[in-house]
Amino acid sequence: NRLESLADQAAAAELRALRAEISPHFVYNALTVIASLVKSDPDRSRELMLDFADYTRYSLARHGDYTTVADEFHAIETYLALQRAVLGDRLRVQIRVAPEVLAVAIPYLVLQPLVENAVRHGIEPRARSGLVQVRGEAEGSDCVISIEDDGVGMDPGAAERILAGQGKGDSVGLTNVDRRLRNVYGSWFGLVVETALEAGTRVVVRVPMFQPGVMP
Repeated sequence: NRLESLADQAAAAELRALRAEISPHFVYNALTVIASLVKSDPDRSRELMLDFADYTRYSLARHGDYTTVADEFHAIETYLALQRAVLGDRLRVQIRVAPEVLAVAIPYLVLQPLVENAVRHGIEPRARSGLVQVRGEAEGSDCVISIEDDGVGMDPGAAERILAGQGKGDSVGLTNVDRRLRNVYGSWFGLVVETALEAGTRVVVRVPMFQPGVMP
């Protein structure tokens, strides 16, 4: 019907918006690092170029509405490998995902933008090194994924405004992901953001282990 068609169009538009958010600054820095290693460390340069190809393929290629936790975590690992090459010792990473949630179906591109936010808005603005931790595990009938950084953090009120769609342009990804989760699963399954100034940020994604109609 007409309402379903409009909802499908809105969902497609939101995915296009997420794809458009790929940072030109990040792309430039990643390619610059890769180019600098072509002669001094060709094997490392080739490895990072393959990571970059994976990153762009996953972010820009045409996908269905849903993917798996395993595929989103692979995209996260690829992105963080590139960012570690760019930022060096300024970025430390821990990724832990329980095997039982790897096959869980989730909306495409809901985790990667949250990890990018952690790096761009949490770690990059600080002078010293920072840690990004990504965890996925089962809690009862839910799959719970957290993205945590020990970066600059933000005022909790600002986080509330972002989730309400009142943030600045560079916070569109967070708003977009929260809205898509609520549209698919209901209001209980939106993002939870825990943050404070100079205290880092933790974003929690909770989705059902199985939801009728949600499959990759």
